Amino acid sequence: MNKQLTIEKRNAVLTSMAKSIAESQTYILTANQIDLDTYLGDDISMRDRLKVNQSKIDGMILSLNQLTAEPDPLGIERFATTHKNGMHISNKTAPFGTILIIYESRPDVTIEATGIAFKSGNKILLKGGKESLNSNLVLVALWHKALKENNCDTTWVTYLQFDRTETQAFLEKPSQKLDLIVPRGGERLIAFVKQHARCPVIVSGRGNNFVYVDSEADLQMALDIIINGKTTKISACNALDKVLVASDLVGKHQFLQHVILELQKSKVEIFADTALSSLEGTNPIKDEHIWHEEFLDYKIAIGQAMNLEDAILKINTFGGGHSAAIITDNTKKANEFMESVDSAAVYHNASTRFTDGGQFGLGGELAISTDKLHQRGPIGLQHLVTNKWYVKGNGQTR
Repeated sequence: MNKQLTIEKRNAVLTSMAKSIAESQTYILTANQIDLDTYLGDDISMRDRLKVNQSKIDGMILSLNQLTAEPDPLGIERFATTHKNGMHISNKTAPFGTILIIYESRPDVTIEATGIAFKSGNKILLKGGKESLNSNLVLVALWHKALKENNCDTTWVTYLQFDRTETQAFLEKPSQKLDLIVPRGGERLIAFVKQHARCPVIVSGRGNNFVYVDSEADLQMALDIIINGKTTKISACNALDKVLVASDLVGKHQFLQHVILELQKSKVEIFADTALSSLEGTNPIKDEHIWHEEFLDYKIAIGQAMNLEDAILKINTFGGGHSAAIITDNTKKANEFMESVDSAAVYHNASTRFTDGGQFGLGGELAISTDKLHQRGPIGLQHLVTNKWYVKGNGQTR
């Protein structure tokens, strides 16, 4: 196991990495273009996550700089007491040890997630998808350069160039100690990892996020939030998939026709339940399973809720446990919604697109967990730690 690095050393590596990315932009973009040219799939969300542009490079640099500015998450005392026999007992944050991150398509994970795990004092193993291999190898080479510049062992960041069979074998019988696995990708990847892993797994789950437009909603606000949630980034897990509208919303039909017209400008395919089947520009929902589905596409489903309780029930039944929002001017209803909906993030009068470590002030995220242990929602620097008990005595026996 690598000797723990000081916070000064970890920050120096992050600073060097940010500088290397800024100096190597052409190299990164060229490698990414090879990946884009090689990708022959028709999954538009996969291609969107795969693409690296100037905005994503700027985001990588910003994430590293924000991480550098964050305080050390290690060694923070959470509990302290003195035993009646004189022993001093305390509990402090500590690194997990070695974290394996398995991810699809997104080269920026190679920067953001690795940066968070590294500043948290962990050794990182990366297993990216074959579709982003060239991009990932370039970025890992930059990590190694930053580590060497600061006299750190390059084994702090290792890329596992495994195929599916080799990955399964490594999960079932790791050739080195593994303390935590974080799969970031679709449901098949998550199921594969959970089936074969022999150590704890943090599931970065699916989205399938809902917005409920209450009878007391500001309709212009509701329109803006729906359009933002659905159309700005369809490949994001915080994108909007479902809209529920109160049955007693005044001007409901007119409002929804306006929503539909705006969605159609972005070529969004719209499905409507039986109660709203008369809306022009919609397709009927033929299979109720659609309410469970995360689209990651230019698709949205619109349905009617009889009241607030009905909306909460539907979201808790069908939602992915990621994000849900209520649009209303009624604070009491908003509070009931936020307390009752079983999601990692709940919103009042705001877009679900904000469920993101950077947006929440965490300096990026390792993943967005829909599990409830040990951390829910965006997992930032502060959360990627375990703990250790320190007991100091002078010869006490029991």
